[in-house]
Amino acid sequence: MPKYYEINEETAKAANMANSFRDYIAGSAAEIYQNYVDHIYEVLERIKEEKPHLAEKAEGMADRYSRKLAEYYNAYYRNEASCPSILVSGRANFPVREKEKQNRRRESLNKEWRYLEGYAKKIENLLTMEQPILSSDENAIELLRDKINKLEAEQAKMKAVNAYYRKNKTLDGCPELTSKQIEILKAEMISNYHYENKPFMSFQLSNNNAVIKNTKKRLDELLRVKEDGTRERENRFFKVVENTELMRLQLIFEGKPEPEVRDILKSNGFKWSPKNVCWQRQLTENAKYSAEKVFRELERNEAEL
Repeated sequence: MPKYYEINEETAKAANMANSFRDYIAGSAAEIYQNYVDHIYEVLERIKEEKPHLAEKAEGMADRYSRKLAEYYNAYYRNEASCPSILVSGRANFPVREKEKQNRRRESLNKEWRYLEGYAKKIENLLTMEQPILSSDENAIELLRDKINKLEAEQAKMKAVNAYYRKNKTLDGCPELTSKQIEILKAEMISNYHYENKPFMSFQLSNNNAVIKNTKKRLDELLRVKEDGTRERENRFFKVVENTELMRLQLIFEGKPEPEVRDILKSNGFKWSPKNVCWQRQLTENAKYSAEKVFRELERNEAEL
């Protein structure tokens, strides 16, 4: 059963009066909040059934999400009530400084909203067991391609829903959405924070598109590195191995390096791997630069002796 926290309806009503000529619908603020919480608790019930070993962790996360979301909404409504819209109050003696302060707070609240979206996704990921894709994973390329396909499908869905609404002026009957999703989006669209007249706001589309681009970039880089294959080279201090199987840049010394050498390695991001008997870090362009930096520092130390 969902665990709800209190939403201050009086503050929500005041926020509505300060920014809209529409009458406030009693209980609407709590309803919007509860719709989001209900969704997370539906995920929780599935986790309990399908992934019982994760149930305790998921329950704690669901409770935290419910509490933090209530805190967000109450803070949002307080801020919206703090200064009226110029369309409501008129231009005479309009409190410009108060509006600027309100807008700055809106920016910080927008960041909190994005955090909560990400936190909800983490709870959903407990069900699907989606984990960060490690470059060293032997299936990393396939996993990245699958992630791109899912993100592009979500992008296409958001665009299609927006187009349907633009054409029909309603979400009813939208083939891309379930009835539950339609109700959630309807509730969002009449809320004060939903400042665009479309189901999915521009920043949601641009954020998802940015993730698509970054994931594609990472896939291209991984494909290029894998195609190059493992490479080795040596200098008078250590051997450098660009291990594309493990996706690690490895520095191999003869014997145990002196303490000052180990300090240089650590300060440049290299860690000792007992399993691979080497100093290593993730294989990236930055790692290659750091390996060159280690070499230059060892040369400099040698010259000072």
